[in-house]
Amino acid sequence: MTELPARRLLLVHAHPDDETINNGATMAGYIAQGAAVTLVTCTRGEEGEVLVPSLAHHAASQENTLGTYREGELAAAMTELGVTDFQFLGVPAHKYRDSGMMGTPPNEAPESFWQVDLEQAAMELVEIIRDRKPQVLISYDDFGGYGHPDHIKAHKVAMRAAELAADPHVGVGEPWEISKIYWSAIPRSALHGSLTSSNIFLRILIKQFNYVPAKWAALPFVKADGVVTTKFDGEKYVPQKLAALKAHKTQLIINGDLFEFSKRLATRVGGTEYYIRVKGEAAGPYDKNGRELDLFAGVTE
Repeated sequence: MTELPARRLLLVHAHPDDETINNGATMAGYIAQGAAVTLVTCTRGEEGEVLVPSLAHHAASQENTLGTYREGELAAAMTELGVTDFQFLGVPAHKYRDSGMMGTPPNEAPESFWQVDLEQAAMELVEIIRDRKPQVLISYDDFGGYGHPDHIKAHKVAMRAAELAADPHVGVGEPWEISKIYWSAIPRSALHGSLTSSNIFLRILIKQFNYVPAKWAALPFVKADGVVTTKFDGEKYVPQKLAALKAHKTQLIINGDLFEFSKRLATRVGGTEYYIRVKGEAAGPYDKNGRELDLFAGVTE
């Protein structure tokens, strides 16, 4: 039997690009430290909006080839981060399709990820968990970060699979209990100093007065500082994260070190990534705010 690396991390995401936006520096950092990093992506993002006019023909409303194209984007992004163990959920048995937003025709299609049986999808992830034996799992909160059905379903699948994988009466293979589980988040204070704008007046407000537009502070994945338990300082991995973000060119606008969300607002790409620990005990080292600095802190097996 091949000896497993001492530290093993599993990430479960909904679409290609979610992994780099949320955890790009974390992935690159732990790879650099010798950890095994496994990424499971639940859909190919077939319903995504294509932001590059020359690639618009791939959209679901045109040639419907965006999923295949985004598979290539994901592979390119993982090359930049150094991740070699990545796969889509259900392959080769199933291919779950991007569900689109709630109430839309793609969301109601039987092949959409939102419609798939939770136990079926969870058991497919159980097989991966029992094979890779991760001590740490990263996914979304129960609202999927911002409410997209695929994000919510990915959360449900990840949490259910973690439960089932530890149950000796379920499935085949040796049971495995994940020691620590984290949900990605952004503390409100982290928005200060990261935002900028093409609008001169808004830029002055942001820079001089630490102004954060109310709609940004109220985003569901922006959490009260006291809720966020853990941070990963991956600032030296920003170049890899930027390169990986740029690989997702149909979906993201990266201008220099800015991640553009709209015509008026952008945020600087940083390497400090934050989490809420929902399983496992806290362990040092800690930062000045009492947050863990290592997702594997306290893991002994």
